[in-house]
Amino acid sequence: MRFTPHVTVATVVEDDSRFLLVEELADGRAVLNQPAGHLEADESLIQAALRETLEETGWEVELTAVTGIYLYAAPSNGVTYQRVCFAARPVRQTDSPLDEGIIGPRWLTREELVAQPERWRSRLVLRCIDDYLAGERFPLALIRTGS
Repeated sequence: MRFTPHVTVATVVEDDSRFLLVEELADGRAVLNQPAGHLEADESLIQAALRETLEETGWEVELTAVTGIYLYAAPSNGVTYQRVCFAARPVRQTDSPLDEGIIGPRWLTREELVAQPERWRSRLVLRCIDDYLAGERFPLALIRTGS
């Protein structure tokens, strides 16, 4: 069997000590996640993060840094995900339609998120926020294309 990890992006967006999260349906239940999703063909990681944030929350954001690169094996299905997480600042909310399965954007404090671990899409939700709060910020120039 061939090992094929899934490349994903996520965005930690903070505004006044609240974080932009997505409430979405996963396996028939409502869960919380960063705006996140899969890298698509012919797009950069930065383009993917901007696109996923807009599609899942209706927010345009400005990426400011890379907070981390994570390898995560999902216990539910055994799939390995490589997640590149970005820090961003909100620019403006649009009236763009949201992706299917998205209930809506939610602004929560870390404490509000910690109070409901059963609703996290994965443990990476809090890990990315905690790394961001710990000051983990790497320049966007860390992300390079092959050209």
